[in-house]
Amino acid sequence: MYRTHTCGELRIEDAGRKVTLAGWVQKSRKLGGMTFVDLRDRYGVTQLVVEGSADPALQECASSLGREFVIQATGTVVERENKNSKIPTGDIEISLESIKILNRSVTPPFTIEENSDGGEDLRAKYRYLDLRRAPLQRALKLRHDIAHEIRNYLDAQNFMEIETPYLIKSTPEGARDFVVPSRMNPGTFYALPQSPQTFKQLLMVAGYDRYFQIVRCFRDEDLRADRQPEFTQIDCEMSFVEQEDVLNTFEGMMRTLFKKILNVEIANPIPRMSWYDAMDFYGSDKPDIRFGMKIHEVTELVHGKGFSVFDSCPYVGAIAATGCAEYTRKEIDALTEWVKRPQVGAKGLVYIKCNADGSFKSSVDKFYTPEQLKAISEAAGAQAGDLVLLLCGEKRKTQTMLGVLRIEMGNRLGLRDPFNFAPLWVVDFPLFEWSEEDGRFYAMHHPFTAPKPEHLELYYSDKKEDLEKVCANAYDFVLNGTELGGGSIRIHEAAMQERMFEILGISKEDADYKFGFIINAFKFGAPPHGGLAFGFDRVCALFGGQETIRDYIAFPKNNQGRDVMIDSPSRIDQVQMDELFLQSTAPAPEA
Repeated sequence: MYRTHTCGELRIEDAGRKVTLAGWVQKSRKLGGMTFVDLRDRYGVTQLVVEGSADPALQECASSLGREFVIQATGTVVERENKNSKIPTGDIEISLESIKILNRSVTPPFTIEENSDGGEDLRAKYRYLDLRRAPLQRALKLRHDIAHEIRNYLDAQNFMEIETPYLIKSTPEGARDFVVPSRMNPGTFYALPQSPQTFKQLLMVAGYDRYFQIVRCFRDEDLRADRQPEFTQIDCEMSFVEQEDVLNTFEGMMRTLFKKILNVEIANPIPRMSWYDAMDFYGSDKPDIRFGMKIHEVTELVHGKGFSVFDSCPYVGAIAATGCAEYTRKEIDALTEWVKRPQVGAKGLVYIKCNADGSFKSSVDKFYTPEQLKAISEAAGAQAGDLVLLLCGEKRKTQTMLGVLRIEMGNRLGLRDPFNFAPLWVVDFPLFEWSEEDGRFYAMHHPFTAPKPEHLELYYSDKKEDLEKVCANAYDFVLNGTELGGGSIRIHEAAMQERMFEILGISKEDADYKFGFIINAFKFGAPPHGGLAFGFDRVCALFGGQETIRDYIAFPKNNQGRDVMIDSPSRIDQVQMDELFLQSTAPAPEA
């Protein structure tokens, strides 16, 4: 063994013990005639010391150590004279008898410490060095712990972990597929799975009534902080269940994770909200309920007063920003420019200041009396000292803009503590969404989602207005404004599935080509079933108090979908192209 203990293990109780440690040199420094070395592994840091009276060869070796040298060090645990309360091993140090250099290191391109001096691009290029830093080690340890507890919980609930294929059939209906050419079947392609959706349904048909998998999934889509082209899902499916069974099972899983990982008790039961209420009051289907500032419709109160902007809009909504009545004109002008950004899309912003003395000041004073401004403010839930912010336009679009503004004000007011956890189930989504541009319906969730049983008559109607009223038997798990998971009760009858394809404008021939295997499977006694999938990377990030998932993935891609460490994606040579019967029309990359 290269070591008797790790660098995070020894304590004052070990004083007098002879030990051997191995790890990386964090830093080395000389003080007087003594040399101090901080030795690091993934368990922690231990200080080593070479006394001024030590053997000259040992002193010379200690003096030659550079950052990130890999060494083996043997000595005796002694109590530190100057203790370091910031690290668990801070009460002791190792008085060295020998050092063995196992491997030398060139000077790393950035400091491998809690807070590195390396930029994001540089650390991505040397990801294997960045992974030595304690914050990333804690992130990946958290990921491991969460996966462990998930498996324990689901195993106790009689779930079986079953792997499904990575090379499947392309069925583009949502995000773009990653495709893989087949050498053995020239001119044909596999797709990498966006999820194991059809396979887990087939497992229900096969009688495996409780399936799960912590599985890699792939989507060729534009990236942001919470997305990667390859990501991990906690994928689950259950037979002979209704919506209530699924929600109760996975409420239990999330409650267990919070208790086991963070020692946090969450709401029991977790509150539920319809999709329609989420949009009306929060402007989002993943509302952050850690703070109030709900959206209120004030259309009737502002119409007909001569302000043409409001009079010409079908919907006017407002939020009340707590304690912001003291905003200066400059601050309000800056906020107005903020809502005009493409990410929000508003044309302007109207405000009402609810002053502490009971008076009201507004950007539309000449159109509204103080009494009318007071009525609007009260309808928005405002109190003295608050700032009412109003937007107008088409209803859903305006609510969405107000939802974005609400989150921004929540950030500015410090109302979004990452360790204040407010979980929520969002239920009763519309089953379909209509595209004016394409003149057709799309599935709000996916084409295997069942309608609510009480909406079956509407589901089989030929009227567009009836189909727009159909609710899906679907549900999302939302935490702090982030959708962590979603699922539904599935269609398990061939006729109902064929009706879904008909509504979505998928021809029988196209449906048979893309989904014939599952349609046929439903003819052989498919049980009622449903499930959901959680975004595992997102779960890890939120449990770690972060918005980005990158630190919780060992080797992530950047915003262009590239791994700059291994320089991927890259071109393949002509021999491989010929074997796969491929030709490239892309321009040659710049040298």
